[in-house]
Amino acid sequence: MNYPDTYYSRTLADRKERPALSGNIDCDTVVIGGGLAGLTTALQLARGGQKVVVLESQSVGFGASGRNGGFVSAGYATGVEKIARINGTEAADKLYLMSIEGVDFVRDTITGLNIAGANPVDGVTSVMRYDDGAGMQSHAAEARHKYGQRLEYLDTATVRQNLKSNRYFHGLRDPQAFHIHPLNYLRGLANEIERLGGLIFEGSPAFATDLVPDRKQVRTSNGVVAARTVVFATGGYTGPVNPRLKRAFLPIATYVMVSEEAPEMIASAIRTRDGIGDNRRAGDYYRLIDGGKRLLWGGRITTRAASTSGLVHELRREMTNTYPQLSGLRTELAWSGLMAYARHLMPQIGEMQPGVWHCTAFGGHGLNTTAIGGKVVAEAILGQSDRHRLFSPFGLDWAGGVAGLAVAQLTYWKLQAQDWWRERAA
Repeated sequence: MNYPDTYYSRTLADRKERPALSGNIDCDTVVIGGGLAGLTTALQLARGGQKVVVLESQSVGFGASGRNGGFVSAGYATGVEKIARINGTEAADKLYLMSIEGVDFVRDTITGLNIAGANPVDGVTSVMRYDDGAGMQSHAAEARHKYGQRLEYLDTATVRQNLKSNRYFHGLRDPQAFHIHPLNYLRGLANEIERLGGLIFEGSPAFATDLVPDRKQVRTSNGVVAARTVVFATGGYTGPVNPRLKRAFLPIATYVMVSEEAPEMIASAIRTRDGIGDNRRAGDYYRLIDGGKRLLWGGRITTRAASTSGLVHELRREMTNTYPQLSGLRTELAWSGLMAYARHLMPQIGEMQPGVWHCTAFGGHGLNTTAIGGKVVAEAILGQSDRHRLFSPFGLDWAGGVAGLAVAQLTYWKLQAQDWWRERAA
């Protein structure tokens, strides 16, 4: 199967192709979706001794899991304060600690499986585009006290030593966070699942299910998988096979571009290998790749089909407004991908009915949160924990359909405007 033309697909370390499902197969659990949530679930189930089958409609990592920014850092798309208002302070703290656990899980998996090409680079820095150093220092102190995070406060001089831009004032560096080549990581997970006896079928979209209590069936065009348990982990590319799940999130497109090789020009602006994200609610993220030879820059979202070239023009404007010295840096490659966002901006994880699980809506949450979502679903299926219940208040609420997409786009524009005014007032 072919991947979208991205930097990650061009630099894929493992180009193994997998067959489509043909015929009938029995297993313990069938996972629908070969992204990070689905593969992590399958890996943990296989480690627990289950016979697992993964059905992927395209190819492993085809969706947002394999073409995102590659950041692995703690937290969710919404803040701990909002989570606490819905779920209580104690549960909110446990959920945040779970996101930190996800960072460790991804790192340990890369090390333990010796995943070639994942190329982890330590350090993610969040930079502030207005002057509030006291607020950042307070946040760092609270994170250390409550969660044991050792965030490093960076003053304006230090930030501008690393990032040659007058747009930035302060920063918080998380030395435990890191960034990776996500598609190579996913392919490493897939190889380990197969080594443990799991089966992965590409080009095998599920088009029908029979979710009866005793023995469930998932049908593709050329085969049937029978299993005790079914896990839906389909993300932004969820089709009509599960209407309830499809109604419960909004498919949101995000955009990424990669520069030409220009290490000297890039070094005139960016002198750190940390992944960088700004504090705006509608912000950008970027990192050096190829050993500093290229710059990967992402951001912008749309709720409807948009021209990638047009959005790249906007991304370039953001980049050059931040770093005028990069105005001559050519964009060599750009792509987009769909992410799943719930209205409550939290992952949707749980049991829809006995033996039928969902693990989705990871847009904006990072690779670590997607991975820990798959891990807790596997724990529940194996009877090891009930940690998935922490996500119960964030259910499969209807996302609003076309109206929901319109509201999401208006909200994004509002956030952009608020960011603009806040920076001008600084």
